Amino acid sequence: MSPRTAFFAGAIVFALGAAGLAAALLHLQGGSQTATQASSVGGPFSLVDQDGQAVTEADMKGKPHLVFFGFTHCPDVCPTSLYEMTQALNALGADAEKTEAFFVTVDPARDTPEAMKAYLKSFSPRIRGLTGTQEQVDGMVKAYKVYARKQPLEGGDYTMDHTAVVYLMDRNGNFVAPLNLKRSPEEVAAEIRRYI
Repeated sequence: MSPRTAFFAGAIVFALGAAGLAAALLHLQGGSQTATQASSVGGPFSLVDQDGQAVTEADMKGKPHLVFFGFTHCPDVCPTSLYEMTQALNALGADAEKTEAFFVTVDPARDTPEAMKAYLKSFSPRIRGLTGTQEQVDGMVKAYKVYARKQPLEGGDYTMDHTAVVYLMDRNGNFVAPLNLKRSPEEVAAEIRRYI
């Protein structure tokens, strides 16, 4: 399989996985069991940020926060989502100080704290990159119901198929909704501001 074919095959799997998860998460909000089911998204984890500082689920509480899973070698979806998150955080103005945003790698073998720090220089300084051992990352991936899978490419390289949902979590660490970034930064900011 050529790298181009692998990329498009991966993109299809990725899109289906993301659409399926988004639909499932949206479904969670529609029924009488919303609070119980939605609370199953998220949970305990222990990772480090791009500065090597330990971060756990306790550090996310007290402010609404955005959580996005991706990897630094991602060709398009990740940088696009991080750019859109940056625009929304900018649109929040002073209220951005009352929120948090996290970029969690699904490729810890390559995404060291140093790699995350260099990569995130292109985006909002409010976005913290999280990484750790494969086992630690797998734990958070599982807690957030994320799809992530390594896809080999020709020449021994690989890419990652992964869920592209931006999770909007409230100040208590409870899942609110998949955050739709495909609208104006002001509209996204207005939705986030409701949970401050």
